[in-house]
Amino acid sequence: MTDVHTDEAAIDQLAEAAAHEEQGVQADGSVTGYKAGRTLRLRVELVRQLRRRRVQLMLGFLVLLPWILWAAFEFGTDGDGNRSGGFVDLATTSAPNFVVFVLFAVSSFLLPMVVALFFGDTIASEASWSSLKYLLAMPIPRHRLMRQKAVASGLLSLFAITLLPAMSLGVGVIFYGAGEALSPTGDAISFGDAMLALLFTVIYLAIHLLWVAGVALFLTVSTDAPLGAVGGTVLIAILSSILDQITALEGLRNYLPTHYAFAWADLISTDIDWSNMAAGAFSAVCYGAIFGLLAARRFRTKDITS
Repeated sequence: MTDVHTDEAAIDQLAEAAAHEEQGVQADGSVTGYKAGRTLRLRVELVRQLRRRRVQLMLGFLVLLPWILWAAFEFGTDGDGNRSGGFVDLATTSAPNFVVFVLFAVSSFLLPMVVALFFGDTIASEASWSSLKYLLAMPIPRHRLMRQKAVASGLLSLFAITLLPAMSLGVGVIFYGAGEALSPTGDAISFGDAMLALLFTVIYLAIHLLWVAGVALFLTVSTDAPLGAVGGTVLIAILSSILDQITALEGLRNYLPTHYAFAWADLISTDIDWSNMAAGAFSAVCYGAIFGLLAARRFRTKDITS
């Protein structure tokens, strides 16, 4: 049996250092030197999210979508050659109109799904991986964990909402030119005014989709299944859109979160009516705040077992 050499002096030094080591406790009960603000930094969470395959695929699809739609117009055929003056018929007249068509096509389903994916997958995925309890044990305060993940999801959603029209504008300028923006009502605005209108459109869409973020955030802290949180949010958006088509509901439709989804179309006009966009923004902020507060309350009192 081989003898193991032991440095008695080194062991004595380590024992003496351990005996004199002091680990103070702060007033809040935490170890001296611990600061909650240093845990789960925003940059770290953003990098984690950007490295996920589903996020990369979603952003890649948003880059590819304008090219797919251009190809559909380029290689598709029109049986009668007639134009009815709608957003689809005006899509190829100029770059601004192409962007308007793309946004018109994705506002009711794809954009809510993107926001639902970023917000609904954030905390539920940690629970499904059984890593949520370890994050809280590091320790990361619950309110900070939820806030950091919500901010990271918000930044990714805003990036996605901006990326799609920006890419669509580039494709439109290349193939259709920087012309005027035409509306189905016959109004025409210059390319410069159209760019300002598109900027306000992105801002409005970001505000309008706050209701989706709030619902998804509430569902992601209520379940351990990411698919349930994302899918539940999308189903609510679909149900709201279906109910909004039922004219028998009359004024009740104004309280549906998707009722003002296309209010941004009023920006493509020489005389802009801001009333619908103001009502849509107010509705979205209210829904987002209510579900956001419910999410915070739920996560604060939830028993974390996974």
